[in-house]
Amino acid sequence: MQKIIRIGTRESELALWQANKVKKELAVLGYESELVPIKSTGDIVLDKPLHELGITGIFTKNLDISMLNGDIDIAVHSSKDVPTVLPKGIVQAAILKRANYTDILVLKDTEEFFGQPNGVIATGSLRRKAQWLNRYPTHKVEGLRGNVNTRLEKLKNSDTWNGAIFAAAGLERLGLRDKGAIPLTWMIPAPAQGAIMVTALENDTFVLDACEQLNHHESKVCVGIEREFLNLLEGGCTAPIGALAYVDEKTSEVNFKGVLLKRDGTKKITVTKNVKLGSHHYLAKDCADYVINRGGKELIKEDTEVATKIAHVYATKKLSELQKETLSNAIGIEDSDFIKMRFNRIPLKAVTNVHDNVVITSQNGVAAILNSFTKNELNFTNIFCVGRRTKKLIEKNIGKVTYAAKNGLKLAEYIASQKNIKAVSYFCSDIRLDDLPNYLRNKQIEVSEIEAYKTMLSPVKVPDTFGGILFFSPSGIESYLQENTTNKVAFCIGESTAKIARKHFKEVVVANMPDAESVLETVNSYYAISHKE
Repeated sequence: MQKIIRIGTRESELALWQANKVKKELAVLGYESELVPIKSTGDIVLDKPLHELGITGIFTKNLDISMLNGDIDIAVHSSKDVPTVLPKGIVQAAILKRANYTDILVLKDTEEFFGQPNGVIATGSLRRKAQWLNRYPTHKVEGLRGNVNTRLEKLKNSDTWNGAIFAAAGLERLGLRDKGAIPLTWMIPAPAQGAIMVTALENDTFVLDACEQLNHHESKVCVGIEREFLNLLEGGCTAPIGALAYVDEKTSEVNFKGVLLKRDGTKKITVTKNVKLGSHHYLAKDCADYVINRGGKELIKEDTEVATKIAHVYATKKLSELQKETLSNAIGIEDSDFIKMRFNRIPLKAVTNVHDNVVITSQNGVAAILNSFTKNELNFTNIFCVGRRTKKLIEKNIGKVTYAAKNGLKLAEYIASQKNIKAVSYFCSDIRLDDLPNYLRNKQIEVSEIEAYKTMLSPVKVPDTFGGILFFSPSGIESYLQENTTNKVAFCIGESTAKIARKHFKEVVVANMPDAESVLETVNSYYAISHKE
């Protein structure tokens, strides 16, 4: 009596469709088979992105175990879900004729959002997310998990998504492709997307002979090239890698194109190459070497290091390497100057005619004064300042500080408490808080404002992967808000900055001391507590 081939499959509608297709094709060849549904970890855990689950073969592992235990004879998979290295004892038995390999965008409403800066797209794929952000850097991409029907339902019920990305083959196999869906022909698909793979035990000759007859030669060649390219780049579902090989029937050439991206889409390396079918055996290696030689390994390493951090923060001013060493190695940090300064040329009479009492509230104010004058040209009687570092800079380059306070309001309170002070000269920027001058004027103290420098906003788009933003001035917040959202933690250098941050951010944390090192120590403390929880 001929053996009944037990077909292992996941329980999703798409997986069952694929398993039934294999069952039908085996039946045409005269083989009897039956389906054995088995749950996978990828089907059970739906609240985390795939790359965070940390399991090789998230959708195939349980089927592999069942096969090695003798519970099933073959397993049917979407080829793109199968690890490039199969478990010992299991081999690829067949690649069926490939279906549509493209990604498609299912729209929520209309296409108008393409031309808008704030589009929101949903996908659970790092590759799709990276390619979308590379093409539309001002858009936002949110996570989407579940089987095809679940994902379509989530899109339907969403009030914020403009669309979601799917594999065309999956929707077409289930008859769910929307007429208005847009083929993303510019997006390089996942290696082996659209193809069905059958795996079996390497020593089961009966099953291997049966499955060999299911092979589609060109699909097998192309899928093999794509999977080898992925393997050579050491990718998986933890790296945004796309690959596509197809045979041009007119020229009998294998056309290949591949891409490796940074997760946030800010960097990408692409490769294209054509060779004659039959001379394709080194195609994957040649293309992988091309990507590697252009920094591919470094890009993967950079992303991997970022992914292993417990948190990522972005500083709104450039920090020194020594300052960054204050931060825990478990926390990733990037920085950029969100504020640029342009020093004004201060006339000599502005410093010769100043009152005896001078107020400087920032290091930028000190730098602006020194940009116009030498230390010998300055002869201030009393200098009042904000911040320990500002004090240190003043005493090194201008003169002795009479009093330093933690923030502007505290300084104003101190000055007002000195009965002999009737007037001050305030070296400031064109953009500054009014707390200090307003307080002093309310106390009948004359304030002469000297605009020493101009503050220019220089915002940077911060990727969604950053959970915390480090602010060192109210102007830094103003600059940040021009390009970014407020769904992050605001770490502030002092209370004046925090006061502004609380108007926009739900969670604001203030450093114990008004200096960069204290802000970084605050980040360490925050995430140590958060991580333990």
